[in-house]
Amino acid sequence: MRRLLTMAFFLVLSLITYGQHKSHKKILLLMGSRFEITAVTKDAVRANAAIEAGINEIQRIEKLISSWDSDSQTSAIIRNAGIKPVQVDRELFNLIRRSKKISGLTHGAFDISYASMDKIWKFDGSMIQMPDSANVARSVSKINYKDIILVNENTSVFLKKKGMKIGFGAIGKGYAANKALEVMSKMGLDGALVNASGDLITWGKDEDGKDWKIGISNPKEKDKIFSWLSIGETAVVTSGNYEKFVSFNGKRYSHIIDPRTGYPVSGLSSVTIICPNAELADALATSVFVLGAKSGLQLINKLNGVECILVTDNQEMLTSSNLKLEYHKTNNQNNSHQIQIGKFNE
Repeated sequence: MRRLLTMAFFLVLSLITYGQHKSHKKILLLMGSRFEITAVTKDAVRANAAIEAGINEIQRIEKLISSWDSDSQTSAIIRNAGIKPVQVDRELFNLIRRSKKISGLTHGAFDISYASMDKIWKFDGSMIQMPDSANVARSVSKINYKDIILVNENTSVFLKKKGMKIGFGAIGKGYAANKALEVMSKMGLDGALVNASGDLITWGKDEDGKDWKIGISNPKEKDKIFSWLSIGETAVVTSGNYEKFVSFNGKRYSHIIDPRTGYPVSGLSSVTIICPNAELADALATSVFVLGAKSGLQLINKLNGVECILVTDNQEMLTSSNLKLEYHKTNNQNNSHQIQIGKFNE
């Protein structure tokens, strides 16, 4: 009788174990950044196939938008600046069109033509003095999203001025995360998560069948989580100025540049945007940094379905009007992902 009970116990246990969903994760370098891709399912083969499909999608997008690849359509646009329009795929055309719309919404605080000043500020340790103001002024003269001319009928893109450039550093990872998750969500998973160095988006449920939980920590206490976000299917994007900066005469200049002035911004140490779309969240994180706390909060509070967490240079935390944070005494949460406010991982 005991043997039968024991066998029955193990049979029930094995059935429970077989039915449990599990998180399968892969971490790798893509688009020059650390990507963490997670698939939730009890089928390991399906999980691995979904993760590989997500990776392939990210690599495809990188080839499309990379300005470093001389064969990319983006590079062709840049080569022909001030010369002639370039016909591109509808996908790239639409990404540029959406970028211009965000530029208009933010009054130029977000501008993909900021790439025109890519040789002025360097945050790789090679800068030894402030850039010449005349050089900064010349580079800014080539930055203007209104000079990106789009023709919908033939999906052509024309940069009006010679020397103009476009770059997707402030929106590309978010777009790639969106597209990777879209592919994975069609592959029979129970849930999925893509984290592109702080550009994070989720779909479905975690391995416990619950909403995804994101831990928020402050740079002053990097190992302690002070609040949690139960996000369901949405995106959380964090940008910060703690890792890329230069210092001259005792003043620190962050890597986040105001495209309207050509100089680094100050006032905020980090911006976190929460909304359903990682591409939009990515672009808005940069925009709010440039706009500053007051104007940034005013912008976010006007947008439906978009919330934010800001940390000022004085370590004051500000949130948008409708954001609800969950506070917990414990720092240990199962199946959670931590976003460190004020830490920029790229």
